[in-house]
Amino acid sequence: MTKQEKNDVIEVLKGKFSQYNNFYVTNTESLTVAQVTKLRSHCFDKQVEMKVAKNTLIKKALESLNTEKYAGVFDSLHNVTALLFSENPKEPALILSGFRKESKGEKPELKAAFINGDVFVGDNQLKALTQIKTKNELIGEVIGLLQSPIQRVLGALQNKDAGKAIEATAAVVADATPAAENGATPEAEAPTA
Repeated sequence: MTKQEKNDVIEVLKGKFSQYNNFYVTNTESLTVAQVTKLRSHCFDKQVEMKVAKNTLIKKALESLNTEKYAGVFDSLHNVTALLFSENPKEPALILSGFRKESKGEKPELKAAFINGDVFVGDNQLKALTQIKTKNELIGEVIGLLQSPIQRVLGALQNKDAGKAIEATAAVVADATPAAENGATPEAEAPTA
C-alpha cells in the first residue's frame, strides 16, 4: 500500500468517524470469507456500514480528529479489525449477537464500542449494548408518561358523562314502570271540536 493510498484510507475513515456518533470495533479474524460476506449483508440490510482497515490507519484517523475523545478505543486496535458505523447505537450490537446465534460461534468478537462519546470495552459489553434504548424509544416512553395522566382525566370525565346518561335513562325507565304495572295504558285524547 503506497503512502497516498494510506492517506486516502485515513481520509475516508476520518469522514466516517465525523459522520457517525456510534461505531463498533470488532475482531473478525477467524471468520471465513463467506461469513464476512454474510455479516456485510446483514449490516447492509440494517443500514450499518462495515469497513475493514489496518489498525494503524484507524488509530491515525482517530488521533487526527480528537486524541482525548477516542483514547479508550486505542487499546482495542489489534488483530483483524472491522468497524461498524451506525446512526442507531443499538443496531450493530443486535447484528453481532444475531450473527453469533446464527453461526453458533463467538465471532465476531466485540473489542470496543463508541456510543455518543462513551466507550464500552470488551466482548462482555455486547449484551448491555443490545439493551440500550434508542433516542426514539426514549422519546416514545416520555410521551407515554406525559399522556398517561391526561388519559386518566379524560377517562374519568367520560365515565362521569356515561354515568349521568345511565342515571337519566334509569330515571325514565323507573317513571314508566309504575304505570305499566298498574295496567293502565295511556289513551290518546280525542280532539275536541
